[in-house]
Amino acid sequence: MLKTGIYVDAENIKMSGGYGMRYDVLVDLADSGRSTMLRANCYLAEDRERTRKDPEYRQKVYFYHNILRQCGFKIIKKYVRRYTDEEGNVTTKANADMDLAIDALLQARNLDKIILVTGDGDFIRLVTALQNMGCRVEVIGFHNVSHELRETADAYISGFLIPGLLPIQTNNQVDTETWQRGTVANFNPDRGFGFFRYYRQQQNILKPETVFFHLSKSTLEGDHHFQDPNRIFEFRLVNNPSNDNRPEAWDIRVVKET
Repeated sequence: MLKTGIYVDAENIKMSGGYGMRYDVLVDLADSGRSTMLRANCYLAEDRERTRKDPEYRQKVYFYHNILRQCGFKIIKKYVRRYTDEEGNVTTKANADMDLAIDALLQARNLDKIILVTGDGDFIRLVTALQNMGCRVEVIGFHNVSHELRETADAYISGFLIPGLLPIQTNNQVDTETWQRGTVANFNPDRGFGFFRYYRQQQNILKPETVFFHLSKSTLEGDHHFQDPNRIFEFRLVNNPSNDNRPEAWDIRVVKET
């Protein structure tokens, strides 16, 4: 049984496409049949001055914090600081990178695997240090993820591809159950078809799957979209009666180029 820790750089995730991320889904990933969650830390910023003066902001922030605690996360706050330069310009800063790095290094002695949720390249040295301590380090990010961070980690997966981590926006709940996110596994531009790679979650373990697609079922113009394996697509899984009811990807649309 692998002892697992989750470390979330909440401000980076919020500003990089992960706003609305489901923390309970992260816990499920760490608490799979092959591992048990030992630590779950979330590092975030709070504007203490605004918390005192703005009741609506205070209620929203504390409600959010309570949800994270209910999911099993310890919250580590970094309070916003304001600096005024010689010209009177005010800047704010609330960086918890050092807190995250120190905690991860100290707590890694009791962990086998660390899930680092961020896209910040400043954590590359942390990842290497944790690996040198014997930990497996897996990175989850959304937009603007450092290429070197992806390569340094033992595994990287886009948060968009983890089922339920960032819910897909559809018109109704029934549609939500048939929509998936994936990337192009291979594509034949001459014949206008290919295969998407996506993930299903079984017993909290991510299982890779592939599904056929044809350009005729795309909402996009041209085939150049499908020649980049880093692009993320949304699509509906439909059993095509014209093809022995085999599943296919329909209503294909682009989510984000990573």
